[in-house]
Formats: sequence, C-alpha cells, structure tokens
Amino acid sequence: MEGKRFHHGPNAPSGLPAVVSKEVLEAKDARWVKLHKLKWKDQTGKERLWETAERTTRKGDVDAVDILPLLKSKGNPTKTVIITQFRPPIGGYCIELPAGLVDANESAEQAAIRELKEECGYHGKVVETSSVMFSDPGMSNANMKLVVLEVDLDDGCNANPHPEFDEGEAIETLVVELRELAGKIRELESKGYLVDARLAHMVAALDLMHRGLL
Repeated sequence: MEGKRFHHGPNAPSGLPAVVSKEVLEAKDARWVKLHKLKWKDQTGKERLWETAERTTRKGDVDAVDILPLLKSKGNPTKTVIITQFRPPIGGYCIELPAGLVDANESAEQAAIRELKEECGYHGKVVETSSVMFSDPGMSNANMKLVVLEVDLDDGCNANPHPEFDEGEAIETLVVELRELAGKIRELESKGYLVDARLAHMVAALDLMHRGLL
C-alpha cells in the first residue's frame, strides 16, 4: 500500500457504523428508489412480468460516474486511488473506485472531477469517458459512465489532498500502484472487506495482463 488516509464528514459520529434494523419499505415512503412491474414479450411472443428498481434522482441520461484516477509523477510507476466505505445494503465495508451521482445540469466529466475532489482531495483532468453502462441490468435500469482522470502528483495542488465530504460520510482512501492493486484487494478481502464487482472485474483484467495471461 502506497498511502492511507481516513476521513470523516463534518458531523460523522465516532465509533463503527452498523445496520441496526431492517423493515419493509412501502413504495409510497421511498425517496430514492421506485419499484415497477414490467410486462414484456419474450422471443416467442409470450407475455411475462419483471420486477425492476429505478432511481428517482436521474437528472439527465446517466445516473452516476465511476472514476478511474491515474496518479502520475515523473520517474515513478502509475498509481490509482481506491476507497472503502460502509455500505448499509451489504452491512459491511466495501472496496470501490471513487464514484458519485451526476447532478442536474452537470456532465459526466464534470461530476467525475467534482467527486474525485470531494472524496479523495485530488484535482484531475479528463483522459476519456466511456459510453453509458448498466450496473445491474437484471434488477435495475441504473446506469453509469466510467471516467478516467489523470492526476499530476507533481502539481502543487495535489501535494496535500483534502477531501470535502458530505455530512455523515466516512471514507478511507488508499493510494496503490496499479501493478500491486490485485494483491491489495486480496489483502483487504482477507481482513473482511467486501469488493464492488466493477472494481473486481477491472482488477482481474489488470492482473491477468500483468501475469502475461491475456
């Protein structure tokens, strides 16, 4: 591990987060997610039903961005930033790429730059942006774009990064060399951390490439 920082939002309580109760949420009380029943026809023409969840927060054509930061410094291997945070739906700490929802009147690129600064404290420049991708198409129409950002570690603005968290957020940032990322993920898993599938897929591909298996 190249570096580690743990930050709390301005009013985050001390102690460890935990799920303390669980109950059925009535549709009328849901603020962020809506459930729908779809009727569709399969390839034979037979009508079928499907249950799906949709975010209520989408302002444009995309819900969110995932961010792949490439931290570069002259003469040093390229690094990246991963984060860990408590995710109530899975009841544990999850290892993820930095990410966030796209605000109204904001492009995916603008959202990525903003979220990287808020979550990790780094100033990044856009390298490329993916097309729209779907996070869990068997359950939801939730979608995202992957934005690659380059972070110049030789730039003074990135010398001492300071995240800007929302209230209640508690995020740990880990700076890791790309070639060591697979090993770091395995180490964190052995300590009980859970892994976001999107990050896991990327890391698996990088690991296969580094081992000459692709």
